[in-house]
Amino acid sequence: MPGIVRRVVSLPVIAAVAFGVLCGVSAFTFHYAEGTSYLSSDPRACVNCHIMQEPYDAWVKSSHHAVARCVDCHLPHDFVGKWLAKSDNGFFHSWAFTFQDFHEPIQIKPRNRRIVQENCLSCHQDVVHEMFPTQRHAEMNYCVRCHADVGHAGVPPHARITTGFGK
Repeated sequence: MPGIVRRVVSLPVIAAVAFGVLCGVSAFTFHYAEGTSYLSSDPRACVNCHIMQEPYDAWVKSSHHAVARCVDCHLPHDFVGKWLAKSDNGFFHSWAFTFQDFHEPIQIKPRNRRIVQENCLSCHQDVVHEMFPTQRHAEMNYCVRCHADVGHAGVPPHARITTGFGK
């Protein structure tokens, strides 16, 4: 009988220790990765990952530097959409960089390409409204199909984030 009691008591202890280790490792990783910086809109947070240094340096020299930060182009402008996209991207970026499971050059995912497109159209609506399709179900080309270097002009080919359009 004492052996049975010991197993029942030890299971919660093991679970508590495992939970504590998980929390400790998570807290250390969040601190080490400067996790709080990703809660801001500061473009320097993007260069926490070394692979983003060259696109960041190119943005600093670009025409968009004076008018747009990374989040202005790469995240939705509404509160809920912004934080959903930040958490979605944060999880997948963390996973990719932790396990070194990403394509080089980095490729923008279709959902993020749609966000960039919506933001291009929003900021440049006075110019692009004449390019909207006139037929109801016609599709408009993505702006980055022709303007792939906007915001990141001068990035060397090995560091470019590809758009998926073969440019």
